[in-house]
Formats: sequence, structure tokens, C-alpha cells
Amino acid sequence: MFAEFGKIALEEAGKKRASYADVRVSEILNEVLTVKNGEPEAVNLFQAKGFGVRVIVDGAWGFAGSIDISKEEIIKTVEKAVSIARASALLKKKDAALISEEAREDRYVSSFRKDPFKVPVEEKLGVLVQAGRILKEQSPLIKAAYAYYRGFRENKLFMSTEGAKISQQITWCGGGLSAIAVKNGEMETRSYPASFGGNNAASGYEFFESLALIDHAKETGQELLKLFDAEKCPSREMDLILTGDQLALQIHESCGHPTELDRVLGTEADYAGTSFLTPEKLGNFRYGSEKVNLMADATVLHGLGSFGYDDEGTRARKVYLVRDGLFVGYQSSRETAVELNLGESSGGMRADSPLALPLIRMTNINLLPGDWKAEDVIEDTKDGVLMLTNRSWSIDDRRVNFQFGTEIGWRIKNGSKENLVKNPTYMGVTPEFWGSCDALSNDDWMMHGLPNCGKGVPSQVMYVGHGCGTARFRKVCVGLI
Repeated sequence: MFAEFGKIALEEAGKKRASYADVRVSEILNEVLTVKNGEPEAVNLFQAKGFGVRVIVDGAWGFAGSIDISKEEIIKTVEKAVSIARASALLKKKDAALISEEAREDRYVSSFRKDPFKVPVEEKLGVLVQAGRILKEQSPLIKAAYAYYRGFRENKLFMSTEGAKISQQITWCGGGLSAIAVKNGEMETRSYPASFGGNNAASGYEFFESLALIDHAKETGQELLKLFDAEKCPSREMDLILTGDQLALQIHESCGHPTELDRVLGTEADYAGTSFLTPEKLGNFRYGSEKVNLMADATVLHGLGSFGYDDEGTRARKVYLVRDGLFVGYQSSRETAVELNLGESSGGMRADSPLALPLIRMTNINLLPGDWKAEDVIEDTKDGVLMLTNRSWSIDDRRVNFQFGTEIGWRIKNGSKENLVKNPTYMGVTPEFWGSCDALSNDDWMMHGLPNCGKGVPSQVMYVGHGCGTARFRKVCVGLI
């Protein structure tokens, strides 16, 4: 059905003199469950269906979409997209052009063992309720204890006038815990396995089960209570160790976003602006130490940013962004790749719904592992702070100056974890910070899934991944300096 529908869309675009056209037809299921203090708070299943059409007419882009998947509506929608393109052509500075990409007919299905949409809601809620009650019961000081589950699936078809015909099914799920406690006017927060909803993976219900929320609820609550008696974070320059759950967001904000080529070229400037990684820096700018290797990789098994093809029909691939500390690559689209003569698109154009225009989005932006063990990084550190689990962040509009706060930390003295530290923070300048990285682990390297990356106006929320382990950074400003 969808293939016939797509064929009609492309034929209509051809009749209206489009030099290029593509169509995406999509169905989305999004299940969100939340338990508060051991009682269900939200049980939602969101469903969306629709299509979007992009065209190039007279050298300019037009886009339109609709939720009405019918022959009459596709004709109207193509006409609307063509009209927008013709209007845009009156103000264009140059003709739109696309880097070549082999047009393929293919099907991609992300792997899973247990279909999350075949597991009864009662079973999922049962896990959340039990974990939430254990967390809440740790102390009357815990005012709010949350347990989360999310399951997501998108079935979509992409077709283009170049001959591409690609169907994909992408499934992911995950969850987590969080709690807030108050004592004598002081508030503390603790989450597991990460903040802002936990962790997610392009996998089946087996991934949610692997998080073992019930088993970790008591420990999460006890750590939260210990924070009230913890010492304050030191306020001076010292060594900083970040575990993967915090390092993932550091990578996201100071590595992922600034390497998006639309930010660099100024065609996207929302949500903390543009980028300091301007084109003249490509291939000759020292981004970090020789230990730092960053890759955009849409092929990683179970990565939340993995897929078979992006929303331009570009096949999933691996692209180095930073190699041995040198800035060597961008995340790009077929159009922006032409702009800088990159040779090919990185394959990161995605939209969060069929009614949205695809944007350059992160796939899996991974910090490749080093040759350390996580415990050895700690044992090799004489004076530092270990921080984990993000609590807050801010970064300037060029992605240079930043500040992060975490939920919990440990003071490191002479190679051992000593006193607990509460409300730890650190700040830095992106290339200086990554230039100070001198140790990366391999034994705890794993994928972290972030399902809430915002970009664009109207806002689109995309799911992305970050692979990393534990890292050490020398002489970082920690605390409120």
C-alpha cells in the first residue's frame, strides 16, 4: 500500500517539473509509562501516521506533509510542496544540489529478542510499581520517587525519483529511576542508570529487563540519602574523572552538536546556536589530545542512533569526526556535503515525524575506547574528583564555554575513592578540555541512549546514542570557581 502511495507522490512531482523529489511514509508507536511513589502516574500510547514530501523545483526546496494517507491528499500535498519551492526560488542565492548517493532498494529491521509492544502493560507497570515503592520506602525524606519505561517503534518507507525504495523498522526501549529528597531545606537528586529517564537502546524488552530496576532501587535511595552528609565539592583546579553516563552528555553537547554542518554553515542556530568548528579548521585544528578519537557511527549494534538509511536514502556509515585529536570530519547532509566538497554525506539526515523536514542529526557519536581499565584510571589519580550522572548543564552559542553539574561524586586521593561529594560541578573550554584528556578506559565502554535531543524550529526531538567509558581530564576547574 505505502509503495503504491509513494509512487503516486513521485509521479505527481514529476508532472509538476520537480528535478528531484522524495517521499517518506511513516507509522510511529510511542509508549510512555511513569510511576510516582509506587503508583501509576502516566500510561500513554501515542500513535502517529502520515507522510512528507520534499521537492526541488527551479533549484529551490519545498516541503509539505499530511496525516491523511489518501490519493487525493497526496496530490494536494505535492502541489503545496511545489508551490513552496517555487516561492523559495524567487529568493534563492544558488541552486540546491545533492551529493551523489547510490539509490538502493532495501529493507532494514533493528534487532530485538522480545517485542516490547507484545509485553503486557501490566507486566511493565508491575516492575515500575515495585521498584518505585522500594525507592520511596528508603526514607520519609524522599518526597518523590519515579520509575520510567519507554518503548518506541517506527515503520517507514522512503522513495525518491532517483530510484530509492527503502523500508525500515526501528525499535527501541528503556527506562530508569529517579528520586528527590529534602532535608532541612536542602534538596538532593539521585538517578539510575542515568538521569532524565534512564538509559535506552535499539533493542527489545530484554534491554529494559537488563536494567534490573527493582534490584537497584534500594541502592539508589540509599545513595541519595548519603548525599546530605557528603562534603561540598572542592573549588579549584584539579583532575576530573567522568564515568560514561556523564561523559555521554559531555560528548553530546561539546562534540556532537558543534560538528553538525548546518550549525557550522549558519542554516541552523537554535538550541545554543552555531559552532566554533568553522570550515577552515577542517583537517588542521587540534580539537583534543592524541587520545581523543570521535566517530559518528550509525552502524553500532543496539545504538539509539543506529539505522539502515537516513531520511535522504543515504546508507548508514562510520565517519571520523576527530582522529588522534585532530578535527577531520563533519556530520553532513547530501546538500551540505556539496557545499564543502566532502565527497559524500555522513548520512545523518533525520526527522522526528513524517510531518517534519529532515535535519542533520547525531547518529551515535562515540568516543573510542583507550587502553586503560576504569579502576586503573582512579588508582593512577593522586588528587581529583570522580563525577557521574548529569544534573544540569549550560553551553554557549558556539559550543565553546560550558559548565556541567552532576548528581554525585567522590573525592579521589592517592588512587582511592574517599569522601562522597555532593552537587559537584566543573567548567571548561571545549578544545582545552578535550586537550587535557589523558586516559580512556575500555573495560566499561558501552552505548548510552539519549532519546530527547532537541533541534530546529518547530522543535524536533530525536533519539541519539553515545558510546564511551571512563575518561580522565587533567587540571580542570571544578566547583563554583
